[in-house]
Amino acid sequence: MGDPRGFLNVKRKEAGYRPVEERVQDYREVEVQLPEEERKLQASRCMDCGVPFCHWSCPVSNIMPDWQDKIYRGEWKAAYEILQGTNNFPEFTGRVCPALCEASCVLAINDEAVTIRNNELFVIEKAFELRLVRPVQPEKRTGKKVAVIGGGPAGLACADNLNKAGHSVVIFEAEDSVGGYMRFGIPDFKLEKSIIDRRINLLKEEGIEIKTGIKVGESISASELMREYDAICLAIGAREPRDINVSGRELKGIYFAMQYLSQQNRIVRGDKIPEEELIRAYNKKVVVIGGGDTGSDCVGSANRQGAAYVTQIELLPRPPENRTENDPWPLWAKIIKTSSSHEEGCERMWSIKTRNFSGRNGKVEKIRAVKLEWYNEDGRYEMKEIPGSEFELEADIVLLAMGFVHVEHSLLKEFGIEADARGNINVNDDYMTNIDKVFAAGDSVRGASLVVWAISQGREAAMGINRYLSA
Repeated sequence: MGDPRGFLNVKRKEAGYRPVEERVQDYREVEVQLPEEERKLQASRCMDCGVPFCHWSCPVSNIMPDWQDKIYRGEWKAAYEILQGTNNFPEFTGRVCPALCEASCVLAINDEAVTIRNNELFVIEKAFELRLVRPVQPEKRTGKKVAVIGGGPAGLACADNLNKAGHSVVIFEAEDSVGGYMRFGIPDFKLEKSIIDRRINLLKEEGIEIKTGIKVGESISASELMREYDAICLAIGAREPRDINVSGRELKGIYFAMQYLSQQNRIVRGDKIPEEELIRAYNKKVVVIGGGDTGSDCVGSANRQGAAYVTQIELLPRPPENRTENDPWPLWAKIIKTSSSHEEGCERMWSIKTRNFSGRNGKVEKIRAVKLEWYNEDGRYEMKEIPGSEFELEADIVLLAMGFVHVEHSLLKEFGIEADARGNINVNDDYMTNIDKVFAAGDSVRGASLVVWAISQGREAAMGINRYLSA
């Protein structure tokens, strides 16, 4: 490590965000970057621990201590090569990963963790600036053809590694552009889509063929793919949203979060949405049901659309400010998280159960809810309604951001693929399904999760496919 006393002499410094009054007026990325010299100082805080728990907790096994040291020394090419060796798309994770690594940083035992995510983003952007990131085609082709169905982070990572191994890869994407929920779910104020396009252009230059607007089962059949390709990987995500079964659900003005977020992302890129389909939050009371990242993204989008008031309600209890004895380091800390969107204006409510929706003329106007009490019953958390705690929330728009149930099953039936008990695709250790030469990865296997987990599974599926093709 470059500075053995770095963690003692330098305090953690967040990159921070643009001022609220400025950023809510646009959809540009809210996070800013520290100057290079300050970023080097932040990297000097890495202790090069004997046991790097940051590496243990990272789904793609980033080798943090090595590239932190290279940052401190200003050796950008070496830092980039080490980082790229484990992570195909650090420009994505550097922006949207919750930084599982930082929760497990040894400094986090009694101090503030190294700014690993910010450091990662600085490395990859510096590498692009210095033109270290260049398209490299494989020296020779194996003659094997692989179809990757789905152009989200899992499919892209799988395709990237298979292409590097010399196989000819075609990505089939049902939407008009690849990126999956990174493109159509995550708002531009967290991940501008030019960042995705920059990487996609590189993948194309390296030899990956991308076919958009192709829905397997309609535009092309599973049997055709089975005939034409030596292996197939399904990376179709977990797109079956969790609904709420209460009276009044049929009222207009109640939408799944992805309907709202996808539409807004399309508007930002210049798409024209039919007037009757527009979801406008301007001067309206918006209630977001669901306290996770997707709900937070809805809050940020509603604020930018000029909502009169935004409320976010969550079924679960309010997380603690600090770790509890049942939530020790180096595990992911189940503490309260406040996003940049929350800082822009939002009332947050916990332990709230939605009873029903009501309205007039077929349009939602109110949510009737009740407060909950949570208690531990034989190691399991149970909830009960608090008598007399019923209340109403005014709502012109309700956004359901309660996560996803499992992968959509229509394509599984097309291939004859078996699902597991949770409704996701069942795979073996090589990520192969019950159908020979058909593999799967990402949220369609794991369930709705993080971009970094999708990249990890895409890489692992590529290893399984490569072993299959080599055999």
